[in-house]
Amino acid sequence: MTEGSLVSARLLVFRVGTLACAVDVDQVREILPRLPTTRIPGAPPVVAGLVNVRGTLVTVVEGWRALGLPPLSSTPSPDEAVTGSTIILEMGKGEEAGNGSSGGGEARRLLGFTVDEVMDMLASAETTLEDRKGLPGVDPTLVRAVGRRNGELFIVLDVAALLGPILNFVRSER
Repeated sequence: MTEGSLVSARLLVFRVGTLACAVDVDQVREILPRLPTTRIPGAPPVVAGLVNVRGTLVTVVEGWRALGLPPLSSTPSPDEAVTGSTIILEMGKGEEAGNGSSGGGEARRLLGFTVDEVMDMLASAETTLEDRKGLPGVDPTLVRAVGRRNGELFIVLDVAALLGPILNFVRSER
């Protein structure tokens, strides 16, 4: 892995289904309990809906759908409690997938990403990262690196590649 290829030396590690993933802590605004969403008519299935986070409407993405994974369990009935967390990510002009956005000074956008479990926050001294793209069952365009935590492999997600197209959809709808 080349020096400076990761934005941050700190990573938030979480689980989506059976897959351990991580994102740069600098992109995480906050972690909330899984919130009920309001469905957006015409939105792709990967978009769970909208939530109100202290007066700001945030589009929430189903983590397992975005990663192309099967759901961890069957869809809960309306009576069952929703488990997991919603990670609120900041998508700024530097992280967006080459979408040719106009002008400099554009505000950072928030997107929610549902996960089954938030596991840990790691500093660079606690893990080894390798530049590896060929993992079975994971789209290599979504992977920035592979790390190891307590003997378990996890992938560092390329948030711009994963959520950039969804952010473009959200912009076109507003």
